[in-house]
Amino acid sequence: MATPSGKTSTPTPLASKRAAPRDPSSEVPSKRKSSAPPLPAGPFVEGSIVRIAMENFLTYDICEVCPGPHLNMIIGANGTGKSSIVCAICLGLAGKPAFMGRADKVGFFVKRGCSKGMIEIELFRTSGNLVITREIDVAKNQSSWFINKKSTTQKVVEEQVAALNIQVSNLCQFLPQDKVGEFAKLSKIELLEATEKSIGPPEMHRYHCELKNFREKEKQLETSCKEKTEYLEKMVQRNERYKQDVERFYERKRHLDLIEMLEAKRPWVEYENVRQEYEEVKLARDRVKDEVRKLKEGQIPMTRRIEDMETQRHNLEARIKAKATDIKETSQKCKQKQDIIERKDKHIEELQQALTVKQNEEHDRQRRISNTRKMIEDLQNELKTTENCVNLQPQIDAITNDLRRVQDKKELCEGEIIDKHKERETLEKEKKSVNDQIVQFDNLMNQKEDKLRQRYRDTYDAVLWLRNNRDKFKQGVYEPIMLTINMKDNKNAKYIENHIPSNDLRAFVFESQEDMEVFLKEVRDNKKLRVNTVIAPKSSYADRAPSRSLNELKQYGFFSYLRELFDAPAPVMSYLCCQYHIHEVPVGTERTRERIERVIQETRLKQMYTAEEKYVVKTSFYSNKVISSNTSLKVAQFLTVTVDLEQRRHLEEHLKEVNRKLRAVESGLIALRERNKHLEYEDNELRQKKKELLERKTKKRQLEQKISSKLGSLKLMEQDTCNLEEEERKANTRIKEINVQKAKLVTELTNLIKTCTSLHIQKVDLILQNTTVISEKNKLESDYMAASSQLRSTEQHFIELDESRQRLLQKCKELMKRARQVCNLTAEQNIPQEYQTQVPTIPNGHNSSPPMAFQDLPNTLDEIDALLTEERSRASCFTGLNPTVVDEYTKREEEIVQLTEELKIKKVELDKYRENISQVKERWLNPLKELVEKINEKFSSFFSSMQCAGEVDLHTENEEDYDKYGIRIRVKFRSSTLLHELTPHHQSGGERSVSTMLYLMALQELNRCPFRVVDEINQGMDPINERRVFEMVVNTACKENTSQYFFITPKLLQNLPYSEKMTVLFVYNGPHMLEPNKWNLKAFQRRRRRITFTQPSQ
Repeated sequence: MATPSGKTSTPTPLASKRAAPRDPSSEVPSKRKSSAPPLPAGPFVEGSIVRIAMENFLTYDICEVCPGPHLNMIIGANGTGKSSIVCAICLGLAGKPAFMGRADKVGFFVKRGCSKGMIEIELFRTSGNLVITREIDVAKNQSSWFINKKSTTQKVVEEQVAALNIQVSNLCQFLPQDKVGEFAKLSKIELLEATEKSIGPPEMHRYHCELKNFREKEKQLETSCKEKTEYLEKMVQRNERYKQDVERFYERKRHLDLIEMLEAKRPWVEYENVRQEYEEVKLARDRVKDEVRKLKEGQIPMTRRIEDMETQRHNLEARIKAKATDIKETSQKCKQKQDIIERKDKHIEELQQALTVKQNEEHDRQRRISNTRKMIEDLQNELKTTENCVNLQPQIDAITNDLRRVQDKKELCEGEIIDKHKERETLEKEKKSVNDQIVQFDNLMNQKEDKLRQRYRDTYDAVLWLRNNRDKFKQGVYEPIMLTINMKDNKNAKYIENHIPSNDLRAFVFESQEDMEVFLKEVRDNKKLRVNTVIAPKSSYADRAPSRSLNELKQYGFFSYLRELFDAPAPVMSYLCCQYHIHEVPVGTERTRERIERVIQETRLKQMYTAEEKYVVKTSFYSNKVISSNTSLKVAQFLTVTVDLEQRRHLEEHLKEVNRKLRAVESGLIALRERNKHLEYEDNELRQKKKELLERKTKKRQLEQKISSKLGSLKLMEQDTCNLEEEERKANTRIKEINVQKAKLVTELTNLIKTCTSLHIQKVDLILQNTTVISEKNKLESDYMAASSQLRSTEQHFIELDESRQRLLQKCKELMKRARQVCNLTAEQNIPQEYQTQVPTIPNGHNSSPPMAFQDLPNTLDEIDALLTEERSRASCFTGLNPTVVDEYTKREEEIVQLTEELKIKKVELDKYRENISQVKERWLNPLKELVEKINEKFSSFFSSMQCAGEVDLHTENEEDYDKYGIRIRVKFRSSTLLHELTPHHQSGGERSVSTMLYLMALQELNRCPFRVVDEINQGMDPINERRVFEMVVNTACKENTSQYFFITPKLLQNLPYSEKMTVLFVYNGPHMLEPNKWNLKAFQRRRRRITFTQPSQ
C-alpha cells in the first residue's frame, strides 16, 4: 500500500508475507488486490510506473503497490520485502534474473512452496496505459507474457519496453541493492555507454556505435591498401625476370601437344576392349537372373502351404489346451461329488451311533431304578428299629446350605483358576509361536539390511535414525524402496532391479514435502549423510489399470506386468507406477523373445521384458520408423530375499496384544488365589460346625435323610424316560432321506465320469490330428529346404556374375572418366562437335566418343606406345625448362590486372569512409561534449554544496579511437588532497556511495528515461553525507518535468526535509497484521479524518 506523504505520513501496510506453517510469529495475512489507494496527484512521465502487482513472488503472497509520479521512498526493516519490489520491476519489464545478482533462474524468485508466481506492472502512456503481466512456472522455469491481458512473447514485451526508453539493465537507470558496488567498478568506457543510453538523445549511442564501426573499417581499409600496393610492386618486378623462360617453353609445347593427343586416345582404346567383355558378362548374368526368378516363383505355393500348416497346428494346440482345461474342471467336479457322498456316509454312521447310545442309557436307567428301590426298602426297615432323638435338622440344614454355597463359590473360583492357567499356557504358546515367526522375519530382513549396509552405509544409518524418530513426522514415511518391496517370486527380482535405478531403490518415500524437508535437514544437513528421497504423488497411481489387458498379451508369451510381481505399501507402489510405469511394462518368457519382431510390430509397446533381456522401442520423430534396442538383464542383488513387512507388523501388534493379555491373566490369577484362600478358610469353619451337629444328630435322622435322598433320586430317574421306538423311527427316516440324496449324487458322479472320459477321447483325437499336421509340415519344410539350397546356389552364381559385371562396369567408368579427363571434359559435359567421330554406347547409358583428331593417330595400343616413345625423346631435348614458370607468369599477369582494379576500388571506399566518419563525428561528439559539460556542472554543484569537489569530463587517449572514449569521474572529499578518479579501491565505501548517488542525481534532470531505481545506496554513508544526499534527492526528484524516482532504504535519519510531491511507501511485516478481508483503506482514512477533525474541538 502506498500513500502520498509530506513530512509526516500515516503508516499504512504495504504488503504482508506468509511464512511456512508452524511459525505463528510470521503467519500474517496477504494484502488484497482491491485495496489500492487512488493515484497521487501529479503528472506522470511517459513510461512511468502506475501500479505494481505481485502474487507468490519472493516474500509476498499477494501485494499491489501504486507509486507516485515523482519521488517514491520505500521504507521498511531488513527482510520485509523492499528489494522484492525492485526485483518485481526488473523481472516484470523483461529484465534478466542474473542482473539482480540473486539467482540466475527466474523460478527462484517464486515464493518457496508455490508452483507459480505472477508480476503485473502498469506503465503510463498518453494513448492508454500499458499493462505487462509475467506468469512464472517454477517446474519448467519458464514465463508466460501478457500485454493488456492478451498473450504475447518476451520479444514483443522487450520491444514495447524499449520504445518507452526503459533500460533495466542500465546501472545509470536501475541500480539494485546487489549491484550498488558494481557501479563504481564500471570502466570509463562502460560508464559513457550507460550514460548515452540513459540520458542522451536516441541517436547518440547509435552514432557512437557507427563511429566505432566506421573507424574499424577505416583501419582495415588502410591496412589493406598498403599491403596491396606493396604486393603489386613485387609482382611486376618478378614477371620481368621470367619473360625469356616463357618464350622457350612454347617451343617445347608443340611436341608435348602430340604426346597429349596420343595419351588421350590410349584410354579410349582400353575402354572399348573392356566394354566388349562387360557386354558378354551382362548377357550371362541376365540368363541366371531369369532362372533365380523362376525358382523363387516355384517356392511361393510351398511357403503358403507351410504357413497354412503352422496356422492349423496353432489352432489344434489351442483346442487341445481348451480340452485339457475342460478335463481338469470336470475332474474337480467329480472329486467334489465324491467328497459329498463320503460326508453323507459319515452322517448315517453318526445317526446310528447316537441311537445305540440312547438305547444303552435307557437300559442303565432301569437298572439304577431297581437298585434304588431295594436300597429304600432296606433303609425303611432299619429306621423302624431306630429310637427317636432331639430334632437338630434345622441347624444342620442351615449350615449345609452355607457350606454348599461356599463350596459352589470355591468350585467356581477353582474353575476360574484352572481356566486362567489354561489361558496362560495357551497365550505363552501363542507368544512363543509369534516370537519364532518374528525371528524368522528378522533373519530375512537382516539379510536385506546387511546388503544395504555393505553397499550404501549412509542410507543404512539414515534407516536406523528414522526408526528412532518417527514421531517427528506428520504423515507416512517409508524406508528405502528395496526394503519395502516384497517379491512374490524371487526369480522375478531381476526384472524390478533392472527397471528401477539403484538411486531410487535406496530412496526414502515421503507423503509430505514438509516431512521430507525435516528429514533432509536432520539427515543430510546435520548428519552429513548422502541419501535420496522422493515424494509419492498426491493422487494414487497404484490401482490404475494398464492400457492393455494382460489377456491380450498372453498370446505373445507375456505372463504378468511388473506391478503384479511384488507387493509394496500403497504410496511406494503409486510412486513407481507414476515414475516408471510398472503397470504398463509386461514381462514375457523365452517364447516372447522368439517372436520379438512380431511383438514389436503388433503391440506397439514402449518397454517389455523377456526371460533374459529388456527391450526399449522408440518411434523416429523424422522418419516415423520403429527403432528397438535390447540389453541383457543383470543378476538381481537386493530383492532376492522376500520379507512381508505388513505381515511382520501384524505379528508385532499381535505380540503386544498377547503380552497385554498375559499381564491381565497374571493379575487375575493373583486375585483368584486370594479369593480361594478366603473361601477355603470359611469352608473349614463350616465343616467343623457341621461335624459337631452331626455328632449330636441321631442315627434315626441320618436314616430319614438317606431315605429322603433316595426317594428324590428315584423320582428323578422315573421322570427321565426315553421313547426308544420313536427315536428309532426318527433315525431310520433320516437315514432313508440321506440314502436318497446319495443315490442322486452317485448318478451325477456317473454322468461326470462319462463326460470326462468323452473329453479324454476328444483330446487324444486332437493330439493325433496335430501329430499328422506336424508330420506333413516337416515334410514340406524338408522339400522347401532342398529347393532353397538350389536357389541359394543359383543366387550365388548370379551374385558372382553380377560382381564381375559391376567390376567391369566400374572399370569401364574409370576408363571413361580417365578418357574424359584427358580430353578436359567433365562427366556432365558433352564432347564438342569438331572433336567427335563414331559414337559408341557405354555401359552407364551415356554416349561419348574420342576426339575427331584421333582419326589420324594409330588405332592399336602397340602403335600408340611406339609413337609416344618417339615424341617423348624429342621433347626431352628441351632441358632446364620449368612448366610452372609459365603458369606462374600467366597468373601473375592476371593478378596484376586484378590487383590494380581492387586497389582503385579500395581507395575510393576508404575516402568514402573517412567522409562518413567526419560527418558522424560532428553529429556525435559536439552534443556529447555539451551533455558531459551539463553533467559536470550539476555534479560539481552537488559536490560544492557538500564542501567537497567533483568533476566529470570526457576522456580519451587518441581522438580517432572512438571505442576508447569514456566518462571519467574525479572526486575530492578533503581539502588537503587532489582530485582522484573514482575507482573501487581508492575511495571508501561511503565515498563511493555518495559519488554514485550524486552522479545519478546529476543525470536526473537531464534524464529522458521514465523512472530511476536506487536500492539502499545510503547504507555506507555517514549521517552528515546521508542527510545532504537525501536533501539533494528530494529537491531534484520533486521538480516539475522530472522522471519518476524510486529510493529504497531500511532506515532514515530524524528531521529530514520532505516534499508534498513525495510518496512514502511503508513495508510492514509481523504477527499482528490484519487479514486481507479485514483491511479497508477507505474506511481507515475516513476514521483518521474524523479523529483529525474532532481533535481541535476537544
